[in-house]
Amino acid sequence: MKHIATLITLLFVAVSYAQSVDTFVNKADAFFKTHIKNGRVDYKTIKSNPATLNELTSLAKEVRVSKSNAKSYQAFWINAYNITVIKGIVDNYPVKQPLDIKGFFDKTTHEVGGVKTTLNDIENKLLRKVFPKEARFHFVLVCAGLGCPPIINEAYTSAKLEAQLQRQTVKALNNPRFIRVKGNKVQISQIFEWYKGDFTQAGSEVDFINKYRKESLPAKAKVSYYPYDWTLNQVK
Repeated sequence: MKHIATLITLLFVAVSYAQSVDTFVNKADAFFKTHIKNGRVDYKTIKSNPATLNELTSLAKEVRVSKSNAKSYQAFWINAYNITVIKGIVDNYPVKQPLDIKGFFDKTTHEVGGVKTTLNDIENKLLRKVFPKEARFHFVLVCAGLGCPPIINEAYTSAKLEAQLQRQTVKALNNPRFIRVKGNKVQISQIFEWYKGDFTQAGSEVDFINKYRKESLPAKAKVSYYPYDWTLNQVK
């Protein structure tokens, strides 16, 4: 009987966690659709009425996801990262850039997914370390600066995650403002400099970029990095 009771308890907990993930994702999707416009965030409007954002961050505290369910785990932490970034900006708004907020990425802790963590740790310990071969994270985690690929107006979901990761990576690497080509000279984002190891696991940075390019970069391109733009990605 004890074993049966334990199994019932575990099943109940699993169902509760699944429901909390679904609730969070559904509400996050509605939030993004309302407040993201052309890859930018309407921080001013959110600041004037933060109830939905506060509800989302409260829900995110209660969610539990297992690494064994890779797609659900990744989708949750990508959404949680983007929501937490927005929460951090809104709490300090108006600001010109996220770096104006002391410790924004590496010191300020947040209660998310049952743990206390920083934004850097969500990215580096909970995502990149667990899935070291997945370099496409860099095109969906949005740091509130214009140098990042644009945030999308929908939530990432386990069912659509592969297509969403692929779409955002292709979009970024074919954007002439993100990959700047002039003859044999190619300027690329400092994201490739900071996380070089992620992009060179199976060749050079150019090799990685060309996997997603409609028009390939020259094999012997002279690559350099342009300065990162930390200007806030707010709706104009």
